[in-house]
Amino acid sequence: MLYRTLGKTNEKVSTLGFGCMRLPIIDGDTTKIHEEKATEMIRHAIDQGVNYIDTAYPYHGTGMGNGGESEPFVGRALKDGYREKVNLATKLPSWAIKTREDMDKYLNEQLERLQTDKIDFYLVHALNKGSWENLKKLGIDEFLNSAIKDGRIRYAGFSFHDKLEVFKEIVDYYDWSFCQIQYNYLDEDFQAGTEGLKYAADRGLGVVIMEPLRGGKIVRDLPEVVTDTFNKAEIKRSPAEWALRWVWNHPEVSVVLSGMNIMDNVTENIRVASEALPNSLTEKELEIMDNVKKAFKERIKVNCTACEYCMPCPAGVNIPKNFAVYNEYNIFLTPATEKELKERYNGVALSERADKCVECGKCEGHCPQAIKIRQELKNVTALFA
Repeated sequence: MLYRTLGKTNEKVSTLGFGCMRLPIIDGDTTKIHEEKATEMIRHAIDQGVNYIDTAYPYHGTGMGNGGESEPFVGRALKDGYREKVNLATKLPSWAIKTREDMDKYLNEQLERLQTDKIDFYLVHALNKGSWENLKKLGIDEFLNSAIKDGRIRYAGFSFHDKLEVFKEIVDYYDWSFCQIQYNYLDEDFQAGTEGLKYAADRGLGVVIMEPLRGGKIVRDLPEVVTDTFNKAEIKRSPAEWALRWVWNHPEVSVVLSGMNIMDNVTENIRVASEALPNSLTEKELEIMDNVKKAFKERIKVNCTACEYCMPCPAGVNIPKNFAVYNEYNIFLTPATEKELKERYNGVALSERADKCVECGKCEGHCPQAIKIRQELKNVTALFA
C-alpha cells in the first residue's frame, strides 16, 4: 500500500480509503448490512495496509434525517484491535443542525455508535451555501474548536456539494485540516473541480476524493463509443483502474474513497492503489484518458455550464437542472441504462420541469453560451414526457 501525507495534519494515510456507504446488504435492503461479508472485507483491507475508514451518520439508513446502520456496524467491525490500526472518519449531519447544542448531541451519539472515544477525521457533511450559512450563525467554528480541544475529534474537515465560489468561501472561513470533494475524469469542472482541488491543497488542506468512479457510471454499462476507445488502447486496463489511476495521478489528492461491496473490489483496488504514484501516468496514458473524456463529452446535447445567469425563470423552470438530467441521459445512454436514466427526471420537481416553460425568451438574453433554451426545453419535454 502507498501512503500520502494528508495536508497540514502530516498524518500518513493510505491512498485508498474504505468508504462504508455501499457495503454488501441482505435481500436488497440497505439497512441490513451483511455483517459477515462486510467485516471480512474491511478487516482484509486493513490487513493489507488501508488505514482510512470513512462512514457517516445516515449511511445505510432510511433517509438523511435518520441514523443509519453503517456507523454501528463500523464500530463492531473495528473491534479486536482494528480500531487502533486506522484513522476513523465520520460526519456531522449538517442538515439536521438547528441549534448549537445539536452539534454536540450528534457528535456524542456518533462516538457511542462507533464505540470509540475520539474521531480522527470529523467532517461537516455535504456543505452547500444554505447549510453553511446556517452553521456559521450557530457557531460551527466554536464547536469544532471545542471538540478538538476536549479530544473528541482530532482533525476538522468538511465534505462539499455546491459551486466553486462557495467552496472557496468555506475553505477560507476556518482553519480546516482537510476537505472531501467529488472528483473524477468527467468532473474536472463540476462543483469544486480541479480548481477547487488545487485551491484547497495550496492552503495546506488534505484532500479526500469521493465518487472517483461517479457512482459506477464510468465503469459499468458504458456507451459503445467509450468501450471502443478503451479497447483500442495498447495498454489494457479495466475502466475502473483507468479512472482510479487518473485521480491518483494528481499529487494534490491525499485519499481516494471507494465504496466497495464485494471482496473482488477490495483486492483489485488494493492492487491498483499499491502502484498508482502521483504524476506517474505517461503522455500516452494521459492521451488515452483524453480520448475517453472526449468520447463521453461529445454526447452532451446542451452546452450548459450551470452558471444560472438564466435564472430565476419567471415561470419557475429550473433550467440548469433540466439540462443536467437531459445531458446525463445522453452521455450515459445504453440499452441497459435507459430506464434508470429516464427515472432520474423524477428528481426534478413538477413545478420546475421543462414543460412549464412559457417561451418568454428572457433566459436566452442572459445565456453566455447562446443556448437556444426554449427549443432545448422542448427537447427535454419530448424525451421525458
